[in-house]
Amino acid sequence: MRSLKPIQSFYQTDKSWTDDLPVCKQSGVGFSTNQIYREDGHRQEEHPFEDRSCHCSFDDGSCLYGVFDGHEGTKAADFCFQRMAAEILLGQLNEARTDEEVKEVLRQAFVSVEKSYMDSIYDLLAERLSYDIPEGLNCYEAYQKAPDMVVNINRINTELSSGTAAAIALIYNSKLYVANVGNSRVLLCQTDANSVLKVVQLSVDHDLRNEDELLRLSQIGIKMEDLRKRSHLGNQENTRCLGNYMVKGGYKEFEDLSSASQEPVIAEADIIGGIPIDESCQFLLLMSAGLYKSIEEATRTEQVNKYIAQLCVEQFREQATLTGVAQAVVDRAVRLHHDWYMSNSNSVKTKREDITLVMRNFNFPMPNAINSPTNPSVSFNSVSPQNLTLTNTAVNSYNVSTRNTTAENTNDTSSSSDGRRTDTDDGLGPDQRIDAYVDFSIYYNNVEKARKNGTLPEGIDF
Repeated sequence: MRSLKPIQSFYQTDKSWTDDLPVCKQSGVGFSTNQIYREDGHRQEEHPFEDRSCHCSFDDGSCLYGVFDGHEGTKAADFCFQRMAAEILLGQLNEARTDEEVKEVLRQAFVSVEKSYMDSIYDLLAERLSYDIPEGLNCYEAYQKAPDMVVNINRINTELSSGTAAAIALIYNSKLYVANVGNSRVLLCQTDANSVLKVVQLSVDHDLRNEDELLRLSQIGIKMEDLRKRSHLGNQENTRCLGNYMVKGGYKEFEDLSSASQEPVIAEADIIGGIPIDESCQFLLLMSAGLYKSIEEATRTEQVNKYIAQLCVEQFREQATLTGVAQAVVDRAVRLHHDWYMSNSNSVKTKREDITLVMRNFNFPMPNAINSPTNPSVSFNSVSPQNLTLTNTAVNSYNVSTRNTTAENTNDTSSSSDGRRTDTDDGLGPDQRIDAYVDFSIYYNNVEKARKNGTLPEGIDF
């Protein structure tokens, strides 16, 4: 991987160089800041918004989408968001030809971003090491003897704890590649030969619910039975992330991590690709954990990917823009979580995390769209909405049917060795036919008008 020294100049000004990147017109983004629930009903944020995202496109048809779910401030999320875009777009991507070469570019991008971030906090780390608390003193005793030193150490430790989950999706040469660390998710919705919409989770959740991650941690000396009792690893939920020196170089300071023989939290990305972008691809979703966690808590659903996909399908029917679709899905999740809290006054959960949803539409119909821009690099006929049903399957997935506005849940889920789930559901009604999930009469009326005017695109014939 060649050096990217010129990239350093992008970090010397307050203005982000990514602000000038061309926005992908086939995408939209929705978000909501975190919230602490107060008895008086007033809105209060626990901290500034820590999520970052991108959705940009280029003349050669390449597109980059990303969600960075920061914690303990925005330092890591800001740096990694900027650097990741530079490493991928200004690096050796244009020299990659095979799927493995593209995946290697992504792999090296995560490695480089992690190293660059750790280098950037060297001065802060040196300052932290300059303070020497006498051995044998607890925190209270140390504060009594040297309050200023303890305050400074706590401030530095907070900055050193800044980290971020990261999920990116790259479209290159009409193929999709996905890479992630942490628990942000990437979902792809595709239709099969029967026009059944499948929801595929392409990312891996790196947290303590992932059996592969538990096994990895147990192999470096952390007892698995202890891990199963926890929701956090050191000072965070994720077992992988970018940044957060405290659970990496400083992991010995945490009692639950001190038995590890090496750094327990890593920055190695899970990568998948390339998936051909063809007529089966309908839309792509990238989300921070706040979205699916809010819905899981509010609805107790075990098939949250399916639930989110169905919310998207409903909003495609209603909204006029893709940003409108994404924001409406986020708003729905926010309302669900708030209503759940208000109806459960004894709930321990008193707050909600930041939420970000980035959406890329490939081929899903929007009856009320103001206009429907098409990707010049990827062209195919629109999927006929006739007999289209939604189900969930996948590399990480759930089976669903959207014959009704309320999703049907099933507990028939199996887990594969890489932590990805699969389900099956044929999506058929009692008459063994796939029911339409929405009235597309407006769509058909417009088709007839276009046919009469001689402006009907090729390939639409029903």
